[in-house]
Amino acid sequence: MKNKIVYILAAVSLLFGSSSCGDFGDVNNDPQHVTGDKMKFEMMFTGAQVFVAGRDWAAWRNNLIYCSTMMQHLSSTQGYWAGDKYTYNSGYNAAYFDSYDSGIKTLMETYFAWKDDATRVNEFQMTRIVRVILMHRMTDMYGDVPYSEAGQGYISGIKYPKYDTQQSIYADMLKELDEAAQTLDATKPNNIKSADIMYQGDVDRWKKTAYSLMLRLGMRLSKVDPAEAQKWVKKAVDGGLYTSNADNAIIKHDATTDDAADASGKVLCYLDPDASRVSQTFIDHLRNSKDPRLTYIATVCENPKYGALDPKFEYGDTTAVIQLGMPNGYDQLGKNSLTDISKAPNWPGDDTAPDPDHPGEVIVTRSGMTKYSVVNRYTYARLDAPTFVITHAENLLLMAEAAYRGWISGSAKDYYEAGVKAAMEQFADYGVRGITSDQISRYLANNPYNDADALNQINTQYWVVTFVDEYESWANWRRSGYPVLKQVDYYGNATNGTIPRRFTYATSEANINAANYQAAVANLVGGDKMTSRVWWDK
Repeated sequence: MKNKIVYILAAVSLLFGSSSCGDFGDVNNDPQHVTGDKMKFEMMFTGAQVFVAGRDWAAWRNNLIYCSTMMQHLSSTQGYWAGDKYTYNSGYNAAYFDSYDSGIKTLMETYFAWKDDATRVNEFQMTRIVRVILMHRMTDMYGDVPYSEAGQGYISGIKYPKYDTQQSIYADMLKELDEAAQTLDATKPNNIKSADIMYQGDVDRWKKTAYSLMLRLGMRLSKVDPAEAQKWVKKAVDGGLYTSNADNAIIKHDATTDDAADASGKVLCYLDPDASRVSQTFIDHLRNSKDPRLTYIATVCENPKYGALDPKFEYGDTTAVIQLGMPNGYDQLGKNSLTDISKAPNWPGDDTAPDPDHPGEVIVTRSGMTKYSVVNRYTYARLDAPTFVITHAENLLLMAEAAYRGWISGSAKDYYEAGVKAAMEQFADYGVRGITSDQISRYLANNPYNDADALNQINTQYWVVTFVDEYESWANWRRSGYPVLKQVDYYGNATNGTIPRRFTYATSEANINAANYQAAVANLVGGDKMTSRVWWDK
C-alpha cells in the first residue's frame, strides 16, 4: 500500500500546488491544476481517505497533543503538549482546520466529477460518506465552518467561502447519509476496488457505515434537540448498522516512517515517543474496574525516548500490576516548582547510585519519569497501528444509551454488554492474541450494568473504546458529560481551569476570509475562544 499512497499524495500535491491553508477554496487560479480529463479520481478518493486517518499535523496536534490530554487518556509534562493544562497555542488549535483544507479540496474534486456520472453511482455515494466523516469532525471541533462552499475554489470559483451554521451542517450531513445509504446498490457498477482503502468497494459495508455515522450524528443532537436526535437514531438502527467487528471502518498503515498518513500510532512510537504518558485518570479507571484492556493499553519502558526503527527501541513491560499513570497538570520546571512532576502524589522517585567520581554524591541511574506508563507499543503505538474510524462497539454503546432513553427498542443492558464485548474483541485487529471470552465475562460480572447509573457507565465505556480516536472521545464527552474528569487549573491556562469546549479558528482566516470569519465569530457566545460552545453543546 505504501508506494500507491505516496504516489497518490504526490498527485494531490500537484493538483493543489502550494495554495494557502484556511480559505477552503483558493485554487481557482492555480496554473498547476490537473484538469478532470487527465486526473484519475480514484486516486483522489484514496487521498481523501488518507486525510481521514491523519495528515499534516492534525493527528499530532489536535488529536493527541490537545484532545487526548484534555480527555485524560494521556498526560504530558512537555510545554508544547498544550491540552494537558488547557494552554493556548493558535497554530495547534487550527491544525485540523488548516490541513483538512487540502482534504476537502481533494474530495470535492472527486465529488463533482462523479456526481452526475451514471457509471459512478456507488462511488459517488462513498464520496458523500467520506465528506461527512471529514466535515463532522471539522464542525464538532470548531462550530460554524465552511461547508456548502468548501473546497470549490477551482470548481466554482468560490475564493472566500461562507461559514454555514452547525445546525444547518448537521441537517445536511444527515440528509447526505440518508440519501447515500438508500442509493448504494450492489447490483450497479463499482470500479473503485483497491482505491478504497477502507472497504475495497464493498457496497454493503459502505451502506452500514452510512447508517453507523448517522447514529453517531443523531446521538450528537441529544442535548440540543432530543426529538430530532431520536428521529435520526431510529432511522439509522432501522437502516442497518454494523453487525460485527468485521464491519468496522478501519484504515490500515504500513510499518514504515513514510506512510502517507501522520496517524496517531506513528506519532506515539516514532515522531514523539517520549513526550506523553498514559494518564493516571485512565489507568486508575482500568485498574479499579479490573479491566483486562489495561495490559493492551499501557507499557513501561526503561528509556522510552528511542523511536521505532531505532535499535534501542523498547516494547517495554505490559504487566498490568506495574502500570503507573502520570497525573495531568504537572511539568518539569525543577524541584522548586510547585507543579514539578516530582511533587505529584504518586511520583515513583528517581533511582540513584553513589557517584564513583564524587564521593558522597549520587547520580540518577533511572529517572522516575520512565516508570510512568507509555502507550502500548504492541498495539496502539505502532507504525502500522490501524486507524479506527467508526466501530461496532461504538454503535452498540450509543444504542445502549438510545434504548435507555426509550428511543429504540431493545434492552440497554444487552446493548451495553454487547458493546463492551465488541470493544474487547476489537484488539484482534492489532494482530495480538487479545482478550478471552472468559476475561470478558468476568469483567462484566465485576462491572454489572446499573440502570440508575446508565449514562455514566455507557459513556465511560465509550471513553475507553475511543482511546486514541480522541476527536470522537472529546466530542462525546462534551455531549454526555461523562466520564466526570477532574479538571486542571494550571497557571496561565486559557480556560480558567475548565476543559476546553472547542478549538479556535485559524488566525489566517481573519485576513484571508475576513467577512465570513467575523460573521462566524459573532455567532459564538463568548467569541472565538476555547471556552465557547458549539451549537449541539449548549
